[in-house]
Amino acid sequence: MSRPSRPTSSAQAEGVRLQKVLARAGVASRRAAEELIAAGRVAVDGEIVREMGRRIDPDTAVVHVDGSRIQLRDDQVYLALNKPVGMLSTMSDDKGRPCVGDLVMQRTELLNQAGRLFHVGRLDQDTEGLLLLTNDGELGHRLMHPSYEVEKTYVAEVLGQVPRDVGRRLREGIELEDGPVRVHSFRLVDSLPGRSMVELVIHEGRKHVVRRLLDEVGHPVQRLVRTAIGEVRLGDQRPGKIRPLNQHEVGSLYKAVGL
Repeated sequence: MSRPSRPTSSAQAEGVRLQKVLARAGVASRRAAEELIAAGRVAVDGEIVREMGRRIDPDTAVVHVDGSRIQLRDDQVYLALNKPVGMLSTMSDDKGRPCVGDLVMQRTELLNQAGRLFHVGRLDQDTEGLLLLTNDGELGHRLMHPSYEVEKTYVAEVLGQVPRDVGRRLREGIELEDGPVRVHSFRLVDSLPGRSMVELVIHEGRKHVVRRLLDEVGHPVQRLVRTAIGEVRLGDQRPGKIRPLNQHEVGSLYKAVGL
């Protein structure tokens, strides 16, 4: 069933009732949305709204529920991709190598909705895991900008048994050729004969930074997977699969970059 067209002219100027907008966005049923409004849990353009008759323009209004921004526009798309190893983080490749764009082109319904998608940051060819795709330029720009320090979580299989002091060294900072880098957190996940599994959380987005860090402390990476960006987690999503982010995940990304 197709969506009804948005109101035009004078009807458009009047806007849409807030509880209807929240229900349409999947936040709650209209009745439950009214309860959220009455409880003072909904803000429009920075102001708490309690009246039921409030009308807004979904294309321009900024709405938060319990402090998390709600995505209202039908034409904005937010996706999580589990990038397989060996695939380029590009939307096309002039040499015909496998790339993220190949997977997106298979999802014509996403392209019809989004128009044009781009990847937020990148993973190198030998790294797999979570890659975000969107057509929201402002959010994408902020997620990639180092000043917002969005956390990225990686799990790495490395050579050798990792001694206890490695975590401390990485948290204190390692001097690389392009400057010092510190990890936010580090833990040993598992220890295998001749190999170890470690998890680290980092704010940096420099090229090959995780591989360079672990190589610098004497534990070259054999396999690297990005498992989370902020509160968006890869979970059990299979390689090559794309899924839409839910409202909570989109809201958490907005919050992480101050939108």
